[in-house]
Amino acid sequence: MNSIRIYVPNDATAIACGADRVARALSEALAARGIAADIVRNGSRGLFWLEPLVEVETPAGRVGYGPVKASDVPSLLESGLLEGQPHALCVGLVEEIPYLKKQTRLTFARCGIIDPLSLDDYKAHGGYRGLAKAAEIGPAATVEEVFQSGLRGRGGAGFPTGIKWRTVAATPADQKYIVCNADEGDSGTFADRLIMEADPFCLIEGMTIAGLAVGATKGYVYCRSEYPLSLDVMNKAIEIARRAGLLGDNVMGSGYAFDMEMRMGAGAYVCGEETALLESLEGKRGVVRAKPPLPAIKGLFQRPTVINNLISLATVPVILDKGGAFYRDFGMGRSRGTMPIQLAGNIRFGGLFETAFGISLGELVNEIGGGTASGRPVKAVQAGGPLGAYMPVSQFDTPFDYEAFAAKDALIGHGGIVVFDDTVDMAHMARFAMEFCAHESCGKCTPCRIGSTRGKETLDKIMAGERREANLAILTDLCQTMKLGSLCALGGFTPYPVMSALTHFPEDFGAAPKLPMAAE
Repeated sequence: MNSIRIYVPNDATAIACGADRVARALSEALAARGIAADIVRNGSRGLFWLEPLVEVETPAGRVGYGPVKASDVPSLLESGLLEGQPHALCVGLVEEIPYLKKQTRLTFARCGIIDPLSLDDYKAHGGYRGLAKAAEIGPAATVEEVFQSGLRGRGGAGFPTGIKWRTVAATPADQKYIVCNADEGDSGTFADRLIMEADPFCLIEGMTIAGLAVGATKGYVYCRSEYPLSLDVMNKAIEIARRAGLLGDNVMGSGYAFDMEMRMGAGAYVCGEETALLESLEGKRGVVRAKPPLPAIKGLFQRPTVINNLISLATVPVILDKGGAFYRDFGMGRSRGTMPIQLAGNIRFGGLFETAFGISLGELVNEIGGGTASGRPVKAVQAGGPLGAYMPVSQFDTPFDYEAFAAKDALIGHGGIVVFDDTVDMAHMARFAMEFCAHESCGKCTPCRIGSTRGKETLDKIMAGERREANLAILTDLCQTMKLGSLCALGGFTPYPVMSALTHFPEDFGAAPKLPMAAE
């Protein structure tokens, strides 16, 4: 008879909510009852309002219970947890939870389902089929498959992944690199962390495919210092893959060589910008480089480098496995495939929702997210991190699409959506954007370094009612200078939250008149 399998997430969010205590209480209670069961520390499925979500395997499927506290364990066992019996915390078959069932999970298909450090689990759920296909069709065809998929950078810029790969593949060099940008610094985002903690082999496979495709033999994952658990899981997974012949001099017996390692940043937001990241990776201060040359030509250690966001690289295995055309069939316009949208802030059902591009902002916030956690009306959402625009309810019909957001002078960014109710003061939020930029600026360019500090000072004057009209004109001009003159997106995007707050919520700035902004 198969052993009973109980799943308790080993995910940073679940652990913060008490998952380790729940796992320990379960282990002790089962031992005291003389019951043999496997407690599997899986990753999270991303349904954070249910964490810790405990699941048990039954003939009908996996039944979930959540959110579970350690003190709930005795009553759960007495009620028949091991058979998936009813309990006040029972949420039924996990796959049938509407929040999960409505998703189109391609990149995150295994998250929360498998043991993150089990290669057998990973392969049983389609793992390493993509790499096998890449080895079979060869580098040029692999690059073309990624290009045909329409995959774009999931870190915020939305640059076509296939074009980067083509450029690196065509650039001769004695050494090339694959760099994964896992410096997930945007507010309300956690997709990178979820992959690293729930499905690390997916990232390893994606980076290996990239290496094979462009002729790179070495890869680095640049992870943020706030993710110690991700670092631990990834390091263990890399070692397991290496021992299994999935990294090294002869990957899967294919004749191709590729190896990789982890590197931790020190918490600088600007190191999410690709050239500052490369500087940091080389052991230097994280300062933005001028472009050209592009990293694809002269990147890490002045060698051709593919630098992609983690989600882009983690999506590559499913593209190679199922084909570029399969992936391209999802989405709309030039936004192809799926996007892991992260719902956070004042929202009832916070978590990760992977779906094809095209869903409306309103559906995400009100139907999927359940509206505000406070029960008050939504006033604004910020999409695309701390430098993303504040979008009012009047723009909730906007489809989640790179071009549709750009038309509203907004950003998709890394897919984070932070919700605010009607108690928020948008003038303070605009000031925060300038203050954040001043704090995080690398200092290389004047518009960002000086503009953000002067912007904060000017907003203080506006909020104090000092020469409001004149200072609003100064702030508008300053934002235009930062947007067009900054060396990178840190200074270039800071005007987005400031101008959107001014435009859509003038009453929070003393009923200032509506100011001009790019086409809504």
